[in-house]
Amino acid sequence: MSKVLPPPQTKGTVSVEESLARRRSVRKFRADALTAEQIGQLLWAAQGVTEPQRGLRTAPSAGATFPLETYAVTSEGVFRYQPQLHALAEIRRGDVRADLGRAALEQAWMRTAPLIVVLAAVPERTTRRYGTRGTMYVHMEAGHAAQNVHLQAVALGLDSVPVGAFRDAEVAEVLGLPKGQVPLYLVPVGRAAP
Repeated sequence: MSKVLPPPQTKGTVSVEESLARRRSVRKFRADALTAEQIGQLLWAAQGVTEPQRGLRTAPSAGATFPLETYAVTSEGVFRYQPQLHALAEIRRGDVRADLGRAALEQAWMRTAPLIVVLAAVPERTTRRYGTRGTMYVHMEAGHAAQNVHLQAVALGLDSVPVGAFRDAEVAEVLGLPKGQVPLYLVPVGRAAP
């Protein structure tokens, strides 16, 4: 069962240049939860559909192979973002943020982030077309999507931090990723604590 998110906004009050200038890594977050609108906007920024007829998304994809799978981790559980529906599908119920922090080389502060956007991939979607070079394209796409999340966070008055230090198998287990999916990038998001 899917939970449809509020429609994404395509016009904002913060310029790309301002987002670039204000983006900073934050590792200490306030406890207040994000709204469904904020979560939806951040996930749309990562992998939202921008041209439904052709299935194009907010981040480029080599040959439109779309290897990325995007997840939202909150105090309520783990949810997979469904770009075509702009909806969330529950994968796992319960707060796993502390477990995710442990899998991320004991970065305990991650449990305080109200949202962790996880970018995982099914590399085979891209490598079957591009061979071994496709692996590089998959990692590039994760970078494109993550940067979109960081800039969108700034535009929403939120803070974020890139996390690439983690034990892949443990993160996959905590999230309940299916076989063939690998975690590539974690983006904790929230409001900076004083």
